Amino acid sequence: MPLVKPDLDFVFGLTARLGEMIVIGDTPEGVRRMIPILDGTFTGPTVHGTVLGGGADWQYVRSDGVTVAEAVYLLRTDDGVLIQIRNRGLRHGPREVIQRLVEGEHVDPAEYYFRSSPTFLVQAGPYDWLNRDVFVATGARYARSIELWFYRVA
Repeated sequence: MPLVKPDLDFVFGLTARLGEMIVIGDTPEGVRRMIPILDGTFTGPTVHGTVLGGGADWQYVRSDGVTVAEAVYLLRTDDGVLIQIRNRGLRHGPREVIQRLVEGEHVDPAEYYFRSSPTFLVQAGPYDWLNRDVFVATGARYARSIELWFYRVA
């Protein structure tokens, strides 16, 4: 049987401003925290617009140091279509690199692992292909913002 290796098609890049982290505390899952998503922009070859405020990234840090992120937020395309994103991902790296991130230092995203598996919800129309395909994303975390690059698995 032939091996079917998927390709990745770039969909869009996203930059969002983040609010102050709210630490909930130590839970059975690990240290739980929430980071408000304030606003932002996204742009790609066929889709672009703004990130709406009101979303949040609910995270917990496991005992092995891996941060598990579970973000839900809304995009509005430049032609007025709302797109909900549910994005679950993992971030980890060498202890000293993660400490630099925690301290708000600018860290090259090549120094740590940050990947996610987003799903989209959108009404029928020009972007409903987002409902039907599988996507992955890579990311970079900064002191008060985040960058994500979304790819469709072809």
